[in-house]
Amino acid sequence: MDNTLQQKLADKNKKLIDMVIERAKRDFPEDIALIGLTGSFSTNDFHEKSDIDLIIVNNTDRGWQIGSCFIFDDVGYDIYCTPWDNLEKKAELDSFDVSVLTHLQVLYCAQPAYLDRLNGLKEKALQKLSEGITADSIYRADKYINLAKQDYADILLSNNLGNVRYASGTLLLNVINSIVSLNNTCIKRGVKRYLEELSTYKYLPEDFEILHTSLVDAKSVEDIQRYSGLLLSTVILLRKKLYQTYVAKPIPNYDNLKGWYEECWCNLRNKLKLGVAQKDKFYTFLIAESAQSYFDEMTERIGTKKYDVMQYFDSDNLDKLLTEFLKIMDEHLQTYEKVGRKVQHYDSFEALYKSYMKQ
Repeated sequence: MDNTLQQKLADKNKKLIDMVIERAKRDFPEDIALIGLTGSFSTNDFHEKSDIDLIIVNNTDRGWQIGSCFIFDDVGYDIYCTPWDNLEKKAELDSFDVSVLTHLQVLYCAQPAYLDRLNGLKEKALQKLSEGITADSIYRADKYINLAKQDYADILLSNNLGNVRYASGTLLLNVINSIVSLNNTCIKRGVKRYLEELSTYKYLPEDFEILHTSLVDAKSVEDIQRYSGLLLSTVILLRKKLYQTYVAKPIPNYDNLKGWYEECWCNLRNKLKLGVAQKDKFYTFLIAESAQSYFDEMTERIGTKKYDVMQYFDSDNLDKLLTEFLKIMDEHLQTYEKVGRKVQHYDSFEALYKSYMKQ
């Protein structure tokens, strides 16, 4: 792009920015906190038809009235507001476009206090980004991975090419967002540069470039389903690898085991025995699912041994599930004993009362 055209765009942008600031000062002095620049003109990655991306932070609902969409000089513009709570979410890295906060160029500020608030949020985000990969960054990725799983379900449940292709697009975006979170970073440029940025990351799913290209190139429902599944599987494997590397596994101890065995007895043991005794396959199946969920949660939260309970469910042999479940409880009773914890079991109400009332 030659210097003449660049100057023309700079002059046009200045007029538009000045116009918005003038309106903010005149009509919304209490409603608009600040106005900043982000997007392609802030990263110097613009083209002749680029619009300006203004972040207008509003204090009140009335501030939304400054927003407007229009076409000027064959370019579309979207002047919109961003409430403070959106910036607060970005400060928690609960958004892939955190750079909107961390790299915002402030053009107008109604009061110094607003700039202080913005800088505080910016520092919070930068601090989190400087921490490297942590359990929090991996858990943030889980949100996007779970959304990608929902997209994959939509892909498998439809035979309409357009619908399947659309779902694969949202799956790809959610996979990208999960990769960003897994690397505890943020997207600094626009959609056009996503793949360039991702290529610089330390951790990428295996064959990511091949798989995302194959997904975009896919011509049939079957191919879209195939490559979507492979792409999702690879990011799940990456998540597992990083979790094992960066998250310290908890170790069962006297304190964190408190109530584990008793809760298992309360919520699972007798219900499972009842379902098996009554040969109620449906009830037993759901209690088995609850047991699996509970054991998985305890494995992640306190580091107990991982168990595959559901493998033992057989609608024609419910006793097998109960037998294996009771073995698991016996194992955890031994774990209690190893850390010196005793099961809270009482043979009389008087003994229970004395213990519970701390007498």
